[in-house]
Amino acid sequence: MIINRVTLLGQKDHGKSTLIGNLLIQTGSVSEQRIREAKKTSKSLGRNFEPGYILDSFEEERVNEMTIDTTRAQVKYKNSGFEFIDVPGHEELMKNMLSGASYADFALLLVSAKPDEGITDQTKRHLFVAKMMGINKLVVAVNKLDSVGYDKKRFDEIEVDIRSYLDKIGFGKNEVNFVPISAYDAENLVKQSKKIKWYKGKNLMETLVSMSNLEKDDKNKGLMISLQGLFEGDESTVFGKILSGKVKKGEKITILPSGKEARILEIFVSGGKKSSATRGNVVTLKLDRKVGREIKGSVASNNKSACRTGNVVHALVLTTKKMQGSSSIRINGVEVGCKRFLVKKAIDVATGESVVSKTIKPLSAGSVEIELERKVASDNFESTPEIGRFVLYTNKSFAGIGIITD
Repeated sequence: MIINRVTLLGQKDHGKSTLIGNLLIQTGSVSEQRIREAKKTSKSLGRNFEPGYILDSFEEERVNEMTIDTTRAQVKYKNSGFEFIDVPGHEELMKNMLSGASYADFALLLVSAKPDEGITDQTKRHLFVAKMMGINKLVVAVNKLDSVGYDKKRFDEIEVDIRSYLDKIGFGKNEVNFVPISAYDAENLVKQSKKIKWYKGKNLMETLVSMSNLEKDDKNKGLMISLQGLFEGDESTVFGKILSGKVKKGEKITILPSGKEARILEIFVSGGKKSSATRGNVVTLKLDRKVGREIKGSVASNNKSACRTGNVVHALVLTTKKMQGSSSIRINGVEVGCKRFLVKKAIDVATGESVVSKTIKPLSAGSVEIELERKVASDNFESTPEIGRFVLYTNKSFAGIGIITD
């Protein structure tokens, strides 16, 4: 069974943990013991049963009714599997949100239909980050419709507003589905809701199934192996993960950005010798010559032009703090200092609009040119996400993320 990774986005209090908790219950993906524990916790806090307590691990989370750490929960539905990544929705934990979003196949955004909640700047910021992280498929669940009497007009208002923003940041119409739900009452989660008669589409889980299991086609992409180090310190034996293409015994490869060449004598996958290996395999390669000790972060390929090599990258970044003092990026497992960080334009993530600017405000985005202290192997994020994204640091502390744009 293929497990589809779904990052759950949305503002604090819009019902993410409640949704996952009830999905676990409704699909039979959680034990009766966990359900009893959650009910016991709810009762001890003097509250009605809260399905979200099935997920929360810390006493502080239950008392303050917020999820602090990234939580993962697997839901089995019919013949499909989904790993929901529940990430914090409040600004001070944006770092956790980014790390949760970065491994997802698609995203599920929760928006509360309550008049005093609805769409916020944080809602749009999460959508912007999801797009930056390469998430092109999105389901928008309009939650808490029970609070407005399952009013179709309120659902339509939210859809129009969000679609307008999604158009500005590059989501295609066919990549987005809107579903009305009540997470707490389990309406339209795994069964068609009798209370939302005006909605003729699929329930939430059926919608997720329809968008799942789609893989990028990389048949025409050449060989790229992200090298992670030397095997037992031997400079002629390297290991790494194949990002694209196929590697064969006996072929010549180039190590980028160093440009060193070598021929493959042996290929090992899971400890066994192979004549070839393909995308997704972690491989150990025995080479006919030494290629140096500084191998981590390099890319091996049978094509010298497979990826970019240079010390200047153009990127779209989202920062969590003001960029000041020394800065660096971490790309493909290695940290490289920045000699120059030039902002070309700033982007207001709440509106999607851009303006010419030399600075980027915290929790905003921008188009930048970065000159690095040394050459790196990289690629356009849309083409090869694994070597097209990076983490940004200022004064040795986390400052945001970036994706290489050209």
